[in-house]
Amino acid sequence: MSRKNMRNLFLGAAILAQSCSVFAQEYNQTYRPQVHFSPQKNWTNDPNGLVYFRGEYHLFFQYNPFGDQWGHMSWGHAVSPDLLHWNELPVAIPEADGVMIFTGSVVVDHANSSGLCAPRKECLVAVYTGDGNTPEGHRETQNVAYSLDSGRTWTKFKGNPVLDLKMADFRDPSVFWDDSARYWVMSVAKPKERKVQFYSSLDLKQWTLLSDFGPAGNTDGDWECPDLLRIPAAEGKDSIWALKVGTNPGALQGGSGEQYFLGNFDGKKFVASTEAGAHGWTNYGKDDYCAISFNGIPKGENPVLLGWMNNWQYASKLPTSPWRGQMSLPRRLSFFKDEGGIALKQEPVTAPLRGKAGGLGSPLVAPFEMEVKFENPPASLFGVRIHSDESHWTEIGFDTEKKEFYIDRTKSGAEIAKDFPVRTKAPLIAGRRYDMRIVVDRSSVEAYAQGGTIAMTNLIFPSPDAARVEVFPKNAKSSGRCWRLKSIWPAK
Repeated sequence: MSRKNMRNLFLGAAILAQSCSVFAQEYNQTYRPQVHFSPQKNWTNDPNGLVYFRGEYHLFFQYNPFGDQWGHMSWGHAVSPDLLHWNELPVAIPEADGVMIFTGSVVVDHANSSGLCAPRKECLVAVYTGDGNTPEGHRETQNVAYSLDSGRTWTKFKGNPVLDLKMADFRDPSVFWDDSARYWVMSVAKPKERKVQFYSSLDLKQWTLLSDFGPAGNTDGDWECPDLLRIPAAEGKDSIWALKVGTNPGALQGGSGEQYFLGNFDGKKFVASTEAGAHGWTNYGKDDYCAISFNGIPKGENPVLLGWMNNWQYASKLPTSPWRGQMSLPRRLSFFKDEGGIALKQEPVTAPLRGKAGGLGSPLVAPFEMEVKFENPPASLFGVRIHSDESHWTEIGFDTEKKEFYIDRTKSGAEIAKDFPVRTKAPLIAGRRYDMRIVVDRSSVEAYAQGGTIAMTNLIFPSPDAARVEVFPKNAKSSGRCWRLKSIWPAK
C-alpha cells in the first residue's frame, strides 16, 4: 500500500471514529432511551407508515423539524434491519403550503395498481391525512404520496386529496391489501362520532365506502389511529381479525390510550366478537398511544405493533432535551383461547440485544430485561420493586385480592405533572400464571404479564444510579433471570 493510500486510510478511520463518538454523545443524555427509538432532536409523536420493504423496516413518525413542542407536523423517517437498531434519515414528507402531514400508512404497491410506480416496478405509496385551513374552514383530508427510491424521497400525488368528506375531524388512514377481496382496504377515523369507516380501492386513489364500525367499547374520548389487522393463533393455523382504536382523552388510565376489538372482517364489514376477552386494551399503562402495525412483514412472521410511548396529558412537559418523545418496543402479536376466554398476546422484540443471563440480585444499569415467575404466592400482594435509591422505586406486582396486575410509579422519581404519579392496573384472569417480563430503559418500564396477555407501559424518570431489584414479600417463592441489554446506538 502506498504512503498516500495509508494516509487516506488513517484519515478516513479518524473521521469515522470522531463521527461515531459524536453520534454516541448525541444519544447518551440522562433520560435518553437506549433500546427504544427516539429522534436525535425535536418533538415526535405517533408512528406513521410502518412498512417492511427490500430488507428494511421503515419507521415514519410525526415530527416537528423546528422544535421540541408539537407543531409543523411532518413525517420523520428512520430505517432498521431488525426492528431495533434505527438509523434516522432526513424528513420524508414535510409540512407545506399550510398543510401539516398527519398520521397515515405506507404500503408496497407490488403490481403498480396506483400507476405511480415506474413501469413494471413496485414502489412505496403513502396514504396520510393532510390537516390545514381552507376558505371553508379547517379541513382534514386523505392524501397520497409515492416514493421510487425506497422511501428516501417522496412526491405528492397531483390529484390530492383522494378522499374528502369536507370535515374538520377525519383522520389517520390505515391501509392494507386484502388478498381475499382483491382490493386495498382503508380504516379511517371520524373522531367526534366515535366511528371507524372502511373504504375500498383498486388503485389507492379512488375510494368507495364499505361500512362503519362504532360507537362501541370506550367512547369517552375522540377515536383516532385505527388499525385493522389479521392476527394468527399462537399455536395452529387459525387467525382472527383485530381492530385497534386510539381514544383521547378518557382512556382507562386517564388521558390517551388504546382499545381493541377481536372479531371478523368479511372484506366489507367488521363485526366484533362477544366472546370473553374480545374487547380490551392493547396497553394498560399510561404511555402507549397510536400504535400501528407494519405492512409488508415477511411471510411466516407474526404482525408487529409499535406505539408512541407518551400520554397527551403531559407530553409537552417531559424533562428531556434536545428531543421529546420516543417509541415503544416493537412487539409481535398472536392470540390464544383458554378457560378465561380469548386473549391477545404480545411479545416484545428484545432477544438480539440480550447479553449473558444472570440472577436478580446484582445492581443493574438500564437498559435491562428480566423474567420473574411466582409459584403459590404467600400473600395477596407480591411482585418486584426496582429501586433507584432508598427513597425512589417503581413497583410492579400482582394484587390477587383486587384481582389486578399493576405498576406503581408514584415513587419512581421526577413528577413532571399532576397526572403523572399513578398506579396503573389491569384485570387478572383466573387460571393464567403469575409471571412477568419487564424491560427497563433509562426513562421507561414496559411489563408483560400472564403470558403476554397484559401489556403495560409507563414512563419513569429515576436517578441515573444503578437499580436494585427486590422481590417482595421476602418469602415469595419465585424464580427469575435478568439480561443486560445492549444499546441500540453506536458505542463511544
